Amino acid sequence: MTYKLGIARLDELIGDIKSGTNIMMIGPPISGKDDIANIIAYQGLLDANAAVIVSTREPGNNVLEWFERYNLDVPMDRIGIVDCVTRTLGFGAPDTDNIKMASSPVDLTGIGVKISQFFEHFWMEMHLRETRLCINSLSTILMYSNLQTVFRFLHVFTGRIKAANALGIYVIEEGMHDEKTIVTLKQLFDGMIEIRESEEGYQIRAVGFTPKPTPWFDYEIDGANIVLRS
Repeated sequence: MTYKLGIARLDELIGDIKSGTNIMMIGPPISGKDDIANIIAYQGLLDANAAVIVSTREPGNNVLEWFERYNLDVPMDRIGIVDCVTRTLGFGAPDTDNIKMASSPVDLTGIGVKISQFFEHFWMEMHLRETRLCINSLSTILMYSNLQTVFRFLHVFTGRIKAANALGIYVIEEGMHDEKTIVTLKQLFDGMIEIRESEEGYQIRAVGFTPKPTPWFDYEIDGANIVLRS
């Protein structure tokens, strides 16, 4: 049981990602991290995986609309979204098949329960054995909770990803946190997707999957595809 990111050149260089892997994606604002996270989830849906996306920055409906916007022919019953935003806006939105509501990004217990409900549904009721969890973003959670609390929460969930043979992607905004926070959190991850600004725009590479990091690649996001250039 292995996974691919769905980013062709990186997948060629790093090979199959073993199940139970947790990956930190870190990069500057407006570098397309949201799209990249969604594309990794989309790749999973193409590979008959389930996808659980924790959205701390935009309502769950917006995330669903991303998949609909590009006419992506994916089975919507394999997408679960934990919405940490809608109820903070004062809307008493009910849970739906695709979206479960957490009260806010502070509600780590509630977020954890909703993630577990989706995992259980996909595993027990739909018999899906491969699931991708994307938390977008850890930076929002860190704004409201202290590092120790977030570390404990992540320690549980990175362990659960390993136990479930799943794949975890955790998005972090570069420049929002001190070095101690990043170094502390890095202990929990098996690899990293790093993004940096360049003269041309933005560059991406993968770290920790092979003895040396991959080269940096310029990239463009074209709908549900990421186009890399050397």
